[in-house]
Amino acid sequence: MSAADPAAEANPLGMRGIEFIEYLSRHPDELGAVLAQLGFRLIARHRSREVFLYRQGPINVIINADPVSLSALAHPEEDNQISAIAVRVADANQAYERCMQWGAWPIPTRAGAMELNIPGIHGVGDSIIYLVDHRRPFSIYDVDFDYLGDERAVEPVVPGLHVFGVVQYINPDRSAEWIDFYGQLLGFRVLPPDTHFGILPHGTILQSPCARFYLQLVEPVGDALYDTEWYEQFARLAFGSPDVPGTVRALEARGVPFQDNAFIRPDSHGAITAAMSYDVNFEFVHHTAPDDEAAGGAT
Repeated sequence: MSAADPAAEANPLGMRGIEFIEYLSRHPDELGAVLAQLGFRLIARHRSREVFLYRQGPINVIINADPVSLSALAHPEEDNQISAIAVRVADANQAYERCMQWGAWPIPTRAGAMELNIPGIHGVGDSIIYLVDHRRPFSIYDVDFDYLGDERAVEPVVPGLHVFGVVQYINPDRSAEWIDFYGQLLGFRVLPPDTHFGILPHGTILQSPCARFYLQLVEPVGDALYDTEWYEQFARLAFGSPDVPGTVRALEARGVPFQDNAFIRPDSHGAITAAMSYDVNFEFVHHTAPDDEAAGGAT
């Protein structure tokens, strides 16, 4: 593949979706209970740290309650924060070097003895964007985690549930800087302004170069900057579902509350959960996953 190959230019890191989403949590049991309501199951624990792997279909969510990680938070008042996104790339080392050449900030390795070292770069706020080989011959979780049973697959609550993307709060007039950051380093592209998913139209939508997930950049609207404690962060995880009303019914039966008021209510396009344990919430968006991911992309 030459440097002039259009496919390489459109997807410079060979990106192929999200490997996992990581939350830092001071209340891992409570957040784990929320994930269980959503249909996730705890399948593995880290061998040396307070880190837990939850899975549902092709979606991996990690809860990190490690005291060392929690002590480094810039906003310790937040009980649950999306602290990392791990994206699958063709070659993690090459992807990392390219990001460095384009001005990314490296993160120091956090791997201990006999632990897997996953390269990563600084993202928004305190967050990390990890780069994981999607062509590797083994599962990254086999190195650092002990499984709680023989089963690795977890049937999703509704068929086709997958990661749709992440909402990112940004400060006023910072959209251009973040568009440049994601475009130059990772190959994201801006969708037309009239492109909207779900039920919240506000924000700039960025499509990943593999077209498997999205980022929504949201600046404060009106007095939000002054009425709330606003800072740049990954704010909310969004799941894609080919049948949002069916997903809402299935999750309501499991005790998941949804926002339903004059401003936001579930419909065929999307839904947002009410604030659950320690104010964490999730979004559901009408979207169909690629066939290979919908069939189960967890590794």
